[in-house]
Amino acid sequence: MSYNVHRCIGADRAAWPGRIAAVISHYAPDVVALQELDVGHARSGHADQPDLLAEALGMHYCFHPAMEAANERYGDAIMSRLPLELVKAAVLPTLPHRPLLERRGALWVTVTVGGRRVQLLNTHLGLVRRERLAQVESLIGDAWLGDPRCTSPRIVCGDFNTWPGTLAYRHLRSVLRDAQEGIPFKRRRGTYPSRFPMLSIDHIFHSPDVRVTAVRVPRTRLTRWASDHLPVIADVLLP
Repeated sequence: MSYNVHRCIGADRAAWPGRIAAVISHYAPDVVALQELDVGHARSGHADQPDLLAEALGMHYCFHPAMEAANERYGDAIMSRLPLELVKAAVLPTLPHRPLLERRGALWVTVTVGGRRVQLLNTHLGLVRRERLAQVESLIGDAWLGDPRCTSPRIVCGDFNTWPGTLAYRHLRSVLRDAQEGIPFKRRRGTYPSRFPMLSIDHIFHSPDVRVTAVRVPRTRLTRWASDHLPVIADVLLP
């Protein structure tokens, strides 16, 4: 599952990690990539959201704050029922002449499945087109997917703030496949905004040796209210 949880703040403007945990628990993914998590922020009740969610779900996790100020942190996490090991966590490039842009990051872990090591990345890209392109180039370059340690099978999840057909999306598709494209006769599902999901900006990409058998973007009363994004869920078979 890939899920932008919007700081666990729902359509009713209430910060409620338990509601996000209920969404994840209902679909019971082995691995979930989460974006927009708060730690210590007044706006979300000073909660440690990654820790609360991991405890509620009984999962291991790694968290990377793309932004930090005093005791407040904000970023992304990967949670797993399976053993996982942190490989790398870092901020992504931004535009030097736009210092006020929100910093974005990426998180890379290795998940062990039946003795097989899977490289899994989670990211949340920027809102500005040129910034997204720079961030995608970084992800597909030597620092991330081009790193010799990042061997197949590989899965890349996140809120990419870009939709099929854009240049940033096409650059990602030059090295990976989109899980939603792998299901015959299925119409692509939008993920944002959750109450009227018209845009497909949350994606699960994978290396060609991974086979996708099902993709869901659940639009239920709970998922429409829990966050401003819908989760994307892919069932995959490893080589």
